[in-house]
Amino acid sequence: MSSHTINTKQKTDQVIVDIADYVMNYKIKSDLAYETAKNCLIDTLGCGLEALEYPACTKLLGPVVPGANLPNGAKVPGTSYQLDPVQAAWNIGTMIRWLDFNDTWLAAEWGHPSDNLGSILAVADWISRNAQSEGREPLVVKDVLTAMIKAHEIQGCLALENSFNKVGLDHVLLVKVASTAVVSEMLGLNREEILNAISLAWLDGQSLRTYRHAPNTGSRKSWAAGDATSRAVKLALIAKKGEMGYPSVLTAKTWGFYDVSFGGNEFKFQRPYGSYVMENVLFKISFPAEFHSQTAVEAAMELHEELKKEGRSTDDIKKITIRTHEACIRIIDKKGPLNNPADRDHCIQYMVAIPLLYGRLTAGDYEDAVAVDPRIDILRDKISCIEDENFTKDYHDPDKRSIPNAITIEWNDGTKFKEVHVDYPIGHKRRRKEGIPLLAIKFKKNLSRRFAEKQKKLILEAVSDQKKLEEMEVHRFVDLFSFN
Repeated sequence: MSSHTINTKQKTDQVIVDIADYVMNYKIKSDLAYETAKNCLIDTLGCGLEALEYPACTKLLGPVVPGANLPNGAKVPGTSYQLDPVQAAWNIGTMIRWLDFNDTWLAAEWGHPSDNLGSILAVADWISRNAQSEGREPLVVKDVLTAMIKAHEIQGCLALENSFNKVGLDHVLLVKVASTAVVSEMLGLNREEILNAISLAWLDGQSLRTYRHAPNTGSRKSWAAGDATSRAVKLALIAKKGEMGYPSVLTAKTWGFYDVSFGGNEFKFQRPYGSYVMENVLFKISFPAEFHSQTAVEAAMELHEELKKEGRSTDDIKKITIRTHEACIRIIDKKGPLNNPADRDHCIQYMVAIPLLYGRLTAGDYEDAVAVDPRIDILRDKISCIEDENFTKDYHDPDKRSIPNAITIEWNDGTKFKEVHVDYPIGHKRRRKEGIPLLAIKFKKNLSRRFAEKQKKLILEAVSDQKKLEEMEVHRFVDLFSFN
């Protein structure tokens, strides 16, 4: 018995064509998208500055080979590093994701679209510095915002109806695809080269979610997006040199992505690419916590105040029930030992116990110095999660996109506190009016962690006017965050 394959020229997969045409041709006309992108830019950079206070993050930054800085390279905000764009993307992407405090998108797949800023800012800065040194026009911040909107849209629209986590793949795959597309356009690749680059991103071996789940939860989840953005820049640069692409990388029988990694299923799409995702993105404003827990933490903060008013102690608690949505249970409902900060910031029981005990939840609360408090694990053991099917339905409803959690405390004497129920976190689009002023406070606080008052003032002046910021040359904007 013999078999053979007919080796005919393949038509490029429509998914890849649609992404390439979007990044090349679509004009962003939404003022709301640009305003949100500006807030996303400053918030994401602020998250990176806060991460620089953690040695576990900073030990991974810098050039691959010590001392290998690059003249006219991309600068890494908050540091003195100036690197090639591939390694700069790794640095920036790692910083901004380290503390799980940048923006979030929740759907069939979840993720953090601002992770793409690692590649976008590194490439834009590198292009601008070289253009300026050669007497050409550098890029401006509006170019960065446009690329952010498009990267958000690609990642978010792919995530709306397609669950990569259900086949064991990590959402940073979508960061790599989105980043590859937008930086390819920024680097001036032609249409065929952009198609090739996107196909290379799908062709790569993809990250497993192993590092996000017990019993292997670990710190790689804090640098996985940085790794994805750096890979995106490298693939775009390879494609720019004329390296071939793989037109049916998704649909090829047996060997394509769908058959190998997606159970033989094709992607589904809820909407065409536009600016929907940036307009509806979720900001993490109050708590550095996995987003499915944000409303639970907010409820726990409210309950902490009630405990104080009633003169109650957590010792008086018999049981705590969290009514929640399915995605929360699947990702962060966790019992047993928590071995490191990465384990703790993906455990809803831990993230509820801390505010009940202390009336706060900060990045430092995931560290060993806090986690040794024996009351935390005692309280964790009393917390259980149950799915409310209506919560799950509202979570997936495109008109609601809620992230609901409700907490009920039962006392040792059998009585109960009134349930505290929160549908929308403060970073949700429905709470923008309340949230944006607090986002600005968060940014100012993060600037103060790294910069003297004079430099902080220059940055705040630069970002205060949307139009002037958009017209600012990228390398001059990045210089504001630099130490050299």
